[in-house]
Amino acid sequence: MNKREIVLNLLDANTPQETIPVGFFIHFDPRFHFGQAAVDKHLEYFRYTDMDVVKIQYEIKFPYQPDIQKPSDWGKLPLLTEEFFQPQLAAVEGLVKAAKHEAVVIVTLYSPFMCARQASNTLIEQHLRENLDQAKLGVEIAAESLLNFVRACIRLGVDGFYTSTQGGERDRFGGSPVFADCIKPADLLVMNEINQKCLFNVLHVCDYAYDYDDLTPFLDYPGHVVNVNQRVGDEMLTGQTIAEMFKRPFMGGLDRKGIIATGSPADVQQEVERVLQQAPDKFFLAADCTLPNDVDWENVKTAVATAHSYQK
Repeated sequence: MNKREIVLNLLDANTPQETIPVGFFIHFDPRFHFGQAAVDKHLEYFRYTDMDVVKIQYEIKFPYQPDIQKPSDWGKLPLLTEEFFQPQLAAVEGLVKAAKHEAVVIVTLYSPFMCARQASNTLIEQHLRENLDQAKLGVEIAAESLLNFVRACIRLGVDGFYTSTQGGERDRFGGSPVFADCIKPADLLVMNEINQKCLFNVLHVCDYAYDYDDLTPFLDYPGHVVNVNQRVGDEMLTGQTIAEMFKRPFMGGLDRKGIIATGSPADVQQEVERVLQQAPDKFFLAADCTLPNDVDWENVKTAVATAHSYQK
């Protein structure tokens, strides 16, 4: 099978998984965030590591809005048009043209809440607690801005998105209606459109800021595969348990700060083999989130090669 078939085979429950797909992702130096420079660096990493998917990193931040100082100010958040996203879209267009014939191409997408957070230096969190009805307008406007980006990416031919969500963590809005009444509806507004129009989407429940003690609020989120940290509360879930919970293939297995980031290639090979021995029948080997920027590419290449040659 070619790389596209290796990845898309995950979605056919009746087809045995002959080869385990692999993808590990990093943020490149700012010199390589946009345009042709981003295209070239993404392709260099993709070809060196031999991984099975091209994931385009999302690097264009929502502009900071100094006039937003209280919950009622969120109506001032600008609606971003496709023109604003052009530097990022140039990278998307170039990578679709260069790589879609050989691999599934997906685009990283932050959530509306995460983008509103960029626009306010985290004030959105305080404002949502103070006056949810007023502040959630900012998250809703951010969702509409993201839809402008999403629709442009779909026109350019991407296969799907890696949709990252935050806001339902244990220590962020616990005990309040913020997640249920604001963050989740905005997430679903964007994700449902993506799911209707794209053939391969990854739901990434991001624990970059805080941990989770309950994944059930995300079980009805769309996405063809799920990528999430296996540690939930005090329990370490198996990949099989996560796949059964979400009723879709599990993507993950390695700690982003663990052996792949700190060990030798021999250590990485041993760890990947251990993970694969316990993996569910439909499985995508990856980390639980983005790897450190300074990770040794040789370690990533070793992880990919080990998975590709693995025989159960």
